[in-house]
Amino acid sequence: MSHNWYSERTMSPKRKPPKPQLPHTTPQERFSCPAPEPCPQLELLNLILDNIYNGIMITDAEGFVTHLNTPYGQFLGVDPEEQIGKHCSEVVPNSRMHIVAKTGEAEINRSHRIKGQRMVVQRIPIKKDGKVIAVFGQVMFKDVRDVDRLARKLSMLESKVELYEQQLLSMRSTRYNLDSIIGVSGSLTALKEQAIRAAATDLPVLITGESGTGKELFAQAIHHASHRRPYPFVRINCAAIPRDLLESELFGYEQGAFTGASEKGKVGKIELAHNGTVLLDEIGDLPLEMQPKLLRVLEEKEFERVGGTSVMQVDFRLIAATNQNLDQMMAQGKFRKDLFYRLSVIRLHIPPLRERREDILPLSREILKRTEQQTNRTGVRIDPDAEEVLKHYDWPGNARELCNVLEGIACALDGETIDVHHLPFQLFRQAKEALQPEFFSLRHTLGKAERDAIRYALACAGNNKVKAADLLGVHRTILYRKMKEHDIALD
Repeated sequence: MSHNWYSERTMSPKRKPPKPQLPHTTPQERFSCPAPEPCPQLELLNLILDNIYNGIMITDAEGFVTHLNTPYGQFLGVDPEEQIGKHCSEVVPNSRMHIVAKTGEAEINRSHRIKGQRMVVQRIPIKKDGKVIAVFGQVMFKDVRDVDRLARKLSMLESKVELYEQQLLSMRSTRYNLDSIIGVSGSLTALKEQAIRAAATDLPVLITGESGTGKELFAQAIHHASHRRPYPFVRINCAAIPRDLLESELFGYEQGAFTGASEKGKVGKIELAHNGTVLLDEIGDLPLEMQPKLLRVLEEKEFERVGGTSVMQVDFRLIAATNQNLDQMMAQGKFRKDLFYRLSVIRLHIPPLRERREDILPLSREILKRTEQQTNRTGVRIDPDAEEVLKHYDWPGNARELCNVLEGIACALDGETIDVHHLPFQLFRQAKEALQPEFFSLRHTLGKAERDAIRYALACAGNNKVKAADLLGVHRTILYRKMKEHDIALD
């Protein structure tokens, strides 16, 4: 009975015989074709990997190396075949291939130090049915010298980009700022303070004033002082663009929008000024049919190109300038009231030069200073009598006329002093009424010549009175008396 019981228990159909054990295999054996049968696919794979410029290592899901290409072996200084079956951390001590196998998250363009050098690596998990079965690793450089060359190239490119950015900023930025506005009058000082306050906002600005008073200069100064300074300052002269082209200049046009249009279309000035400032100069010459379109852009900050259907968003700050009387134009129906009120949120009126005569001489000296830089001349000055004529002339062309007169004289000047006779005749004709009559007398002219001769002699003699008297052909006591008459310092 006992024998039968033992036999029945051991032979019970409920107990399955044990499964046969598979022989232990290494990763190299698992990923190789059994010899001696050839494996064309594996040979092709190895050939491809060995011809890849970068270093390649592939591991299984446990981090054991299954493939290592020849370039990576050469870089590491090891035999690629001998690394098959080793754990990745044995081949590259700080390897993360096995970590990627566990996380299943790719690591792209990561910095990794290999053999003391920082390299760029990729670690990509290979998945099948949602499970990681291998990890593909790539080192972007097989030769450490490539890293140095790329680093130098990147450094050079960064320097070029920085230079180009500075040049672009210089091209985009304004030529003038608030320091470029020269004058000491109370009205000009108040205007500069208004400009500073306007620069702190994004509200539209309307600048009015006669031709030549510096309206664009103020517009550029406002842009330069604002947060929009790094972005474009785009000037549009409404009087210089033909009426039928103005809309396409402002808003641009799409391909084939009209006969003669560019096949690629064109970007409008307002679109080019995105994030920057638009100066609409001579706004009084803006055609009446264009005014509502401009008003919509100002209020909605959006527009459509000519011939286009899509609405484009744009962010810009508008400054308008004119020498016309917009109030009178509105009364005549030549300018829309709603556009005027939108433009003139902040108003700056620049007085003409004749209403701020104390600015004439400081501005004249600044003009001569700039002219010296252009003509490579130094020390050009204005004689006091010539200054009097400049101050009493009305300058209908304002600062532009003053600049033209002084630049023309300075270029043709033989000496270093702009004298009365160098000034254009029309200045005397208008200024003679304001000047004292004796200004034009022979006595005044002779006295001026005598004063200039004494100053020149003293300069030549090194301020030595005896030598200066000899140069002038007079006694020393006469020289002292003349110096006192002409208010020339005796020391």
